[in-house]
Amino acid sequence: MSVVREALTGSGTYLMPACETSSLLGVGEARWERFGAHWDNLAVDDYAHDHGMRRLRRYGHFRVTPGTGSFRLLAPRPFAQPQDSNPLYIDVDRVFEPLTDTFVADPMFAAVLRLLVECAVALDDPPEWIGRAHLFRVVGTADAEGSPAPEGRHRDGVTLVSSLLIARRNATGGETTVFDLDGQRVLTATLEEPGTLLLGDDRCTLHDVSPVRPADRSRPAYRDVLVTTLAPI
Repeated sequence: MSVVREALTGSGTYLMPACETSSLLGVGEARWERFGAHWDNLAVDDYAHDHGMRRLRRYGHFRVTPGTGSFRLLAPRPFAQPQDSNPLYIDVDRVFEPLTDTFVADPMFAAVLRLLVECAVALDDPPEWIGRAHLFRVVGTADAEGSPAPEGRHRDGVTLVSSLLIARRNATGGETTVFDLDGQRVLTATLEEPGTLLLGDDRCTLHDVSPVRPADRSRPAYRDVLVTTLAPI
């Protein structure tokens, strides 16, 4: 974990290979597949649809206790980002379908959250975190590419931002690039193996993800990701 924290306080980003994530969580391939079943129960992201994209999503926010990583789900409310972080949705409070009870109760989610809190200690040590979890499925077809980041290069307006790959099927593209605030490229990677985890200090980096297209154009491409952010309350 010291290597992760050094990277976050140095370059501002760390790419955790799937084998390392799985080892820290104490899970294997079968557990990733079971966890991925939650992504088969997402709802259409109407805001993305308005921009001609097909994306499925659920969202929830919660209070997280440092040290233990225990969390308390909060009542659903619209999702809003600071004006200077996401240029595509300025002054837009977006309402998404909430996280399912089965997802919130899944021990795997709790384990992932504890891991993220352990990483975030390198960046801040508040009495409590506000966490936000976004379950995304980006769909690409022969007629319409899937866009994981339609807003382009951006920040999320938080302290720690993370992207955990859950599944990737029949997909090309989806390359993530992290930049410093001067626009210099810090890291480029394609999350391909379930469990691959990209961490970033959102205060000093920006990120973008290239479109997803189907390798076999007769079938859709899927990219399932859990994006979780932490910010001090």
